[in-house]
Amino acid sequence: MRGLWVAVVMCGMMTGARAADLPILRGGFTDGLSASHPNWEGFYVGGQADWGSIRSSIPANINADLQGAFVPPPNYSYGWAPLGTAHSTNTGFGAFAGYNGQWDDVVLGVEANYVHGGFSATSSGTGYTYDLRSFQATTMTHSTATVGVSDFGSLRLRGGYAIGCFLPYGFIGAGFGDQTVDRSVSATPAPMLSPATSASKEKLVYGYSAGVGFDVMLVGGLFARAEYEYQRVTSDIESNINTVRAGLGYKF
Repeated sequence: MRGLWVAVVMCGMMTGARAADLPILRGGFTDGLSASHPNWEGFYVGGQADWGSIRSSIPANINADLQGAFVPPPNYSYGWAPLGTAHSTNTGFGAFAGYNGQWDDVVLGVEANYVHGGFSATSSGTGYTYDLRSFQATTMTHSTATVGVSDFGSLRLRGGYAIGCFLPYGFIGAGFGDQTVDRSVSATPAPMLSPATSASKEKLVYGYSAGVGFDVMLVGGLFARAEYEYQRVTSDIESNINTVRAGLGYKF
């Protein structure tokens, strides 16, 4: 990130220096104007790394099927605690590719963006096992659920405005991701039967993303990127992911 900010400062200095030498400041309105603005039009590719947080709305009774299969020993009753919203922070990495069209300072484009990360969050609950003879809670029950979104790819529409070698932009897109849900329950004393104590499923889910960022032209077609993105998985278990990222790309 330090290198990115150095590039931003240098870009600002060069933009100011070019502005001081523009013919527009010497009386010519169009002479030399295009030379002060990099050409953002064309195809580009790049890589990125990010850091962010995930918040998943895990249903309170998500483990009801596993808990219902537990048959407590005689004179005991299991009490299960409900689950709730899970939150954690994670890192990730990925790639992007797209195409820009440019009309004067207005830049519009389409971009494919992919992020792979360990974005997962766990909700857990601890309940009690009741001894019906003494009416006391003697031992405990445990219930957990982990929701992970390991991959998310989106197709974005971008719009930006070129300011010298800066390109601030906003975007909105739709995408698909890979969601994994791991669940487990346990209780003591052990149940009379030996039912399944865990379950796992993997599902393709969909959602949308939106955010803002800026690209900075460094040299030739090489550019740096800083970006904020909000991703929302709207199918199955709802998850919200907020990330900040830095990237490096090349425009052909």
